[in-house]
Amino acid sequence: MSSIDCVLFDLGETLLHFGSVQIPPLFEAGSQLAYQYLKDLGFDLPEFRRYHKKKLFAIRWNYFLSTITGREMDALVILDRLHRRIGVKLSEAQTLELASLWYEPLSRRARIEPTAIQTLTELTEMGIRLGLVSNTFVPAEVLDRHLAREKLLDLLPVRVYSCQVGLRKPRRAVFQAALDKLGARAASTVFVGDSPKADVYGANRMGMVSVLLAPGDRRRTGRYRPRHTIRRLAELPDIVRANNNAASGS
Repeated sequence: MSSIDCVLFDLGETLLHFGSVQIPPLFEAGSQLAYQYLKDLGFDLPEFRRYHKKKLFAIRWNYFLSTITGREMDALVILDRLHRRIGVKLSEAQTLELASLWYEPLSRRARIEPTAIQTLTELTEMGIRLGLVSNTFVPAEVLDRHLAREKLLDLLPVRVYSCQVGLRKPRRAVFQAALDKLGARAASTVFVGDSPKADVYGANRMGMVSVLLAPGDRRRTGRYRPRHTIRRLAELPDIVRANNNAASGS
């Protein structure tokens, strides 16, 4: 048994809870913010419904391809390509602002896991190195801003987003990117997430200690078996302590 010195977390429904949301109206609200931003910059745009429909189709199509290929799309590339087709040429900063506005309505729905800050602080004080690995096409800069607002950014010095790697969990390369940044071994790393396939299966085949966050009665995992199952993140420090005590023979 190896001593645990690193813990990696999933983001959505692990550290941040978005709950049951209706994505189409949130996406439309984000499109409206982006559309007004471009209008304010003086661009000549098609009417909103046409603009929104093209954007929605592009995101849905590329997301579909991502889920079946395991390759992650890059929202910045898609937005840049889409807007060039309608004669709108943006700087990198403007494209990033556009992506941020599109994500804003969804970010307002997010609620931090009640014990997240307490747990991450306690683990840090125990000398455990922390990081984040998330499947997302939302740009890293946009998500980092969100984490900063939630007071999580400084507690997660290593962050790996699938859009940076170009692949999605449970692909090995996404996990390996985080291990490389941490300078960590898989056997000495815990991975915590809510998805049996993306998180538990991905962590298990890397040789990590998998922990499934399953609030309430949601504990059925099918063929993907976690090493541990917890209801709240606050249970995690005790799991790490017990593992390390057993590893040291104390």
